[in-house]
Amino acid sequence: MNIFLWIILGGIAGWVASLATGNSRGLLGDIILGILGGLLGGWVVSLLGGRGITGFNLPSILVAILGAIILIWISRAIRGGTHDIK
Repeated sequence: MNIFLWIILGGIAGWVASLATGNSRGLLGDIILGILGGLLGGWVVSLLGGRGITGFNLPSILVAILGAIILIWISRAIRGGTHDIK
């Protein structure tokens, strides 16, 4: 998958994760969150025996959203409360 598709997938995943958790990060923050979430989500899903990010498709977006939500939860646990990642 090329970098342009990673940016689009990351933007979608980060935006949905931000909506789901109530933490808005802005366009660039959502893209970064989604890309990192895709990496984390792919790793977690592969540990569970599934397939991670396989391209620009719905299962990959769902994996990236899962990873982004996990990152938000980790951030909240470390920082305490509902503070945004800056």
